[in-house]
Amino acid sequence: MLDSEAVVLAGHGSRREKSNEQVRELAVGLEGRLGLPVTAGFIELEAPSISDAIASLAPSVSDVTVVPLSLFAASHVKADVPLVVNEARAEHDVDVHSGRHLGVHPAIVELLDDRIADVEADLGVDRTADEVVVVLCARGSSDPDSNGDVHKLARLLYEGRAFLDIEAAFIGVTEPLLEDALHTVSKRRPDAVAVVPYMLGDGVLTERIRERTAEFDEEYPYAAAGCGDPLGTDDRLLDVLADRFEEARTGDVSMSCDTCKYKVEMDGFEADAGGARAMLRAMTHRAAHEDRSAVDDEPHVHDAPDKHVAVCTNRTCAGRGAATVLEKLRQAVDARAVDARITRSSCLDRCGEGPNVAVYPEGVWYGSVQPDDADRLAVALENDRIVSELVDQTL
Repeated sequence: MLDSEAVVLAGHGSRREKSNEQVRELAVGLEGRLGLPVTAGFIELEAPSISDAIASLAPSVSDVTVVPLSLFAASHVKADVPLVVNEARAEHDVDVHSGRHLGVHPAIVELLDDRIADVEADLGVDRTADEVVVVLCARGSSDPDSNGDVHKLARLLYEGRAFLDIEAAFIGVTEPLLEDALHTVSKRRPDAVAVVPYMLGDGVLTERIRERTAEFDEEYPYAAAGCGDPLGTDDRLLDVLADRFEEARTGDVSMSCDTCKYKVEMDGFEADAGGARAMLRAMTHRAAHEDRSAVDDEPHVHDAPDKHVAVCTNRTCAGRGAATVLEKLRQAVDARAVDARITRSSCLDRCGEGPNVAVYPEGVWYGSVQPDDADRLAVALENDRIVSELVDQTL
């Protein structure tokens, strides 16, 4: 292992400084565990961004490994972080490795079991003598793969343990919602219900889980109910992060592509299939959060322009004049005061057909764009039209 390695721990970012401090605390712990420099970077809402964190390390190291501090592989892990990693590979003379999310890991199963035991102790119940039902409550996602892992964790927690049952639930986005799961649980008339937030930080959603649990406890007096703590900064998370680092450095990172909505068509998610859509979603989502100046007043800042234009500046497109196309487009858009943001992109997976330009929200991709095309593209952006002879594909 090289002495000139470093790690970026990629957290989500929050309007609550306590949550951001948890990421930094884990970064310090991981640095001690690995014996390598580890710095925290954030996907949104907090600085430094992941790209800035990589840039701060690049001059002094030969390898940077980005490890997502994410429980599941939803769009941030599948699209946003890979986009930043690809851009960093193009911008810095350093090897950038990408790790996978925390996911389903024995250390996390053990940690959750301890969180449940803490609730049982508070309620004065014993799972070997009393009928205890556990509700594992996650945030909820629009990604079926992510939601499926919640159910897998619930089953792993159930195996070999003397619970009456374990239910998976969500606080939003998807079903079953926590309140519905608790209502279902009540029909079994257990002695106790232990609700465990499957979250890293102790934030707004965790407090909402506590409130729902308290409401259930009051409404169903025959079943004692209590809510546990989130994962926090437990040292066992460092075990998982260290494993994810080793995987990334040995090239043994694997994702569940067979159940990824960006890779295969799934019922109800057909429109999401296609890696190009994931890439474009990542670019526009990041642009929507770039202005962090109003985070205190507007917790989840979205200041996205009407149009977002991504110009591929990867090696092949760069060799065909993509940098000039980028600058000419910016000048043409500024001259017309069009509400559009023109940004660089890493490879758009249309090598040999560039320079490639992608326009959102229309989902129009242009190919073989030349600097002389900038003016008519700007006019098209201004008037919500397309330049048909340049269209390569539409999403």
